[in-house]
Amino acid sequence: MLSLDQQVLRTDVTGMPLEWIGYQDAVKLIVLGQVSYALGRVLYRLHGGINAETGCRTEIPVNAIVATHGSHPNAHQFYDRYTPPLSNRALFRRDENICLYCGNRFQIRDLSRDHVKPLAQGGADTWENVVTSCKRCNNHKGARTPEQAGMQLLAIPFAPTHAEYVYLQGRRILADQMEFLLAHFPRHSVLRRRLSQGKVLA
Repeated sequence: MLSLDQQVLRTDVTGMPLEWIGYQDAVKLIVLGQVSYALGRVLYRLHGGINAETGCRTEIPVNAIVATHGSHPNAHQFYDRYTPPLSNRALFRRDENICLYCGNRFQIRDLSRDHVKPLAQGGADTWENVVTSCKRCNNHKGARTPEQAGMQLLAIPFAPTHAEYVYLQGRRILADQMEFLLAHFPRHSVLRRRLSQGKVLA
């Protein structure tokens, strides 16, 4: 039995992954007739009142993936030019909670965002210039580049695509949801390779 906080993946009618929603929002979309089709396993079956005409009890199945009418106005950008917002939560998930200097995995409370090229040296706060670092390594590196600090960077930072960012935002992603998302990852995706090979680092 799934807990009621299991997320539903919402897409547009073309299948473009958009966001994770709770079952209440999914039910609302279904009741309002905004769901074009549904995919994946049925997560919940919600029961309502008795229909006066048929005498049957109302039942609303909620699938793992629901596609809503319409397409995202900026869908074309999600493939080439889209850069998702940078957050520590998504960054740490991108790097599997691993410090990209010492190679150890840490609890979120012990992690920090490190700028490979420090802000003090003109570095930018962008996906391609930030990595997950434990606080000890970050303090040791300070306002220096890895080369200046004599530290080796274990993986090259990268900006996730829109579909990869949706994946990074997910919690307890189910197999059918993961399969759907992977189909939208670029062929050369670091995350695709990592997930298919079961590796932690790129």
